[in-house]
Amino acid sequence: MRSLQPQPRLWDISPPVHEGAPVFPGDTPYQQRWAATISPECPVNVSEIKLSPHVGAHADAPLHYDPEGQTIGDVDLTPFLGPCRVIHAIAKGPLIEWEHIAHAVTSDLPPRVLVRTYATMPVGRWDPQLAAYAPATVERLAAMGVKLIGIDTASIDPADSKTLESHQRIRRLDLRVLENLVLDDVPEGDYELIALPLKLVSADASPVRAVLRELPRRKPSP
Repeated sequence: MRSLQPQPRLWDISPPVHEGAPVFPGDTPYQQRWAATISPECPVNVSEIKLSPHVGAHADAPLHYDPEGQTIGDVDLTPFLGPCRVIHAIAKGPLIEWEHIAHAVTSDLPPRVLVRTYATMPVGRWDPQLAAYAPATVERLAAMGVKLIGIDTASIDPADSKTLESHQRIRRLDLRVLENLVLDDVPEGDYELIALPLKLVSADASPVRAVLRELPRRKPSP
């Protein structure tokens, strides 16, 4: 009999999305109503939802920080799928400096980097003291070939920033960004990232169902 191969482990790194889920102050929260419900006259439940595309785990489009930028429906999907490295920089805010992640940056760094800043990500409340990327950290990661950065907070810039310096580095360097990830249970290391945005042809962002998949173990050399 053929032996069954164990399935790679998956980590769901998306926070729950529901009414009351935290959003950036002033943003549109998740709202839902039932447009149709199962009854003798109707065979299905159909919901209607209203939300900002920045609710939950999400991918920013260049249009979010550049008036001439691409919409999320037009961006290349390649950065959102493939090998990535999770790096822990827990309680190192307010800005993630190079010294906070240098311990996990090696010459074989994948083109996607996700940084964990929380011991426990506050999925049920807004955190005005969220940690963000230092612009110089974005620059150095891009210089090493990184094409996507992610973080377990609501923004790669401080919540009260009016200049969005890290977002502007992303714009200039043509990187992609994932925000609001949940990395509480993810050890440092390399994984396969799967976090595809919806094809929203005129939107500035899209929710994603972000997951990490365990990479195949390398067979030892004979």
